[in-house]
Amino acid sequence: MDIVHDGQTLWLSGDFDVRSTMEVRSAIHEHLDGVERDLTVDLSDVHTLDVTAARVLAYASIEANRSGSHLRVRNCGPAVRRMLQLSRLARFIEVERAAATA
Repeated sequence: MDIVHDGQTLWLSGDFDVRSTMEVRSAIHEHLDGVERDLTVDLSDVHTLDVTAARVLAYASIEANRSGSHLRVRNCGPAVRRMLQLSRLARFIEVERAAATA
């Protein structure tokens, strides 16, 4: 899992699974515990997501809301969206809708 942090966005690439959850969790908390109150997690280069990773995103979103911060996820591919739906964790995670193309 590669993580690139740029301002209010974390770009993740690779397989987001149980092996990378601690690294992602730390990056999210480091950002939200800092000066910035909003965070967008870009998953455009994440092709697989397991239920443990989905739980990390859901829990981080809940904790961000409780502390007055805001976490959203964007650019989810079909497999990632499917896992969020199957795990029933999508209701806890704000997924940014893709912009419509003309």
